[in-house]
Amino acid sequence: MFKILISDKLAPQGIEILKKCREFEVDVKIGLSPQELGEVISQYQAIVIRSGTKLTKEVLEKAHSLKVIGRAGVGLDNVDLATATKRGIIVMNSPLGNTISTCEQTFALILALSRNIPQADFSVRRGLWERSKFKGTELYGKTLGIIGLGRIGREVAKRALSFGMRVLSYDPFISEEIAKSLEVSLSNLEGLLQNSDYITIHTPLTEQTKNLISEREFSLMKPQARIINCARGGIIDESALYKALKEKRIAGAALDVYEKEPPSKDSPLFELDNIVLSPHLGASTEEAQVNVAVEIAECVRDALLGKALKNAVNFPSLEPEVLEVLSPYISLAEKMGKISSQLIEGRLKKVVINYCGEITSFKLTPLSSALVRGLLSSVLEKTVNFVNSLSLAKERGVGIEEVKSSQKSDYVNSIGLFLESDKESFFMEGTLFADQHPRIVRINDFYVEIAPSKYMVFITNKDKAGVIGKLGSILGNHNINISSMSFGRKDKGGKAITILTVDSPLSKEIVEEILKDENFISLKFIKI
Repeated sequence: MFKILISDKLAPQGIEILKKCREFEVDVKIGLSPQELGEVISQYQAIVIRSGTKLTKEVLEKAHSLKVIGRAGVGLDNVDLATATKRGIIVMNSPLGNTISTCEQTFALILALSRNIPQADFSVRRGLWERSKFKGTELYGKTLGIIGLGRIGREVAKRALSFGMRVLSYDPFISEEIAKSLEVSLSNLEGLLQNSDYITIHTPLTEQTKNLISEREFSLMKPQARIINCARGGIIDESALYKALKEKRIAGAALDVYEKEPPSKDSPLFELDNIVLSPHLGASTEEAQVNVAVEIAECVRDALLGKALKNAVNFPSLEPEVLEVLSPYISLAEKMGKISSQLIEGRLKKVVINYCGEITSFKLTPLSSALVRGLLSSVLEKTVNFVNSLSLAKERGVGIEEVKSSQKSDYVNSIGLFLESDKESFFMEGTLFADQHPRIVRINDFYVEIAPSKYMVFITNKDKAGVIGKLGSILGNHNINISSMSFGRKDKGGKAITILTVDSPLSKEIVEEILKDENFISLKFIKI
């Protein structure tokens, strides 16, 4: 028997799926305090949660029997993923169940914003009849800019086309062919902001998307532009949004998500009459609640019964003894994907993964899945996992090729990653030292040796005396500690590459100060 704890409110249809299995004993205990949860969690092999239950490090360290965590929904902010992974607990989510509900909430806000529905409702309830005050604007013939063309973005695009709108999209992982099949035009971010009448956001909140829309981006928009966010708070800089709305630099905004939820009662956004606000209702429909409950119940059931791993965000499906051998290579591959996705410019078209050495005797799909998961995580953080990464890449028109090479390498085992975008080609090679310590050993034509770290700086510079000293001085003046450094060059006095790992992030001001020196050609700060 497997004991399953349901600690948050779940639609009955999901509970019924689990109770139907004679191998399961299901307990529904809603509203447990952290202390109470810690006292009982050791009894269970699986727990199903929503956003109310916090699975902290302290709680998970008491979960001696726990094998599976099922999150009915997308976000995993309430789960200590690192601790769960370290303890061998599979963490699953249900990313598909709220697709339509979030899409429809987006369009509800677009229409409410266009026709001043909340303001008009409030006016009528006060006994007024102010028809001329609430003159709206039509969607027909307007341009909708969609930032992020994943499942929700695609559903929004379909509905926009039915309204007679032109659709632009910014998504670096969507091919021209896929966009054409969706009747969507691709654009860079600046072009989308400059040419859209409506802008809607459908990306996860990552280091790359935090404050993606700030003062500079608002300055690029049309005066009649309206922006909508049903994705994640923090993608729009709320202080910059307030300023743009207050100064009428854009026509309006609608938010379903906020930097802090719930927002502060004294938020300046509440003063404005050209913004529509709702309390994170994207997934709040009866149908979505049933969908996510059914989806996660089926995932937990199949995982416990050994049938399949679906929507596992932290584990590939491998035999334990094989996982033990390949686990450090899986970690290396994912880090290579995360780093390279932040280094390459343009829209990704092709990925070739070349495996050399003894690891080629294994089935390498889990490594490829991990690498592509890393590649896509910057735009699909919450929805991409070890199980679906390859199919998501295919959905987006990115070609994936896996090659096992018999050619001799400089290393016993290595992973070579070749990327092709619409702007450039890129190559990275990685290996393990002493079979467990990951190293990046080549970037394009430059041979280096650096361990992947949380904060990394990749610099292209001129190979001249004193350049590295200048770099160290600038970082030292800003109290940025360098933990390791690697150099690579082809020809003396030519172009070189410098890679640093640092203990803290580089601000925009630090980057600009470094690049003021003509000896530094380019700089990219990477976080993994």
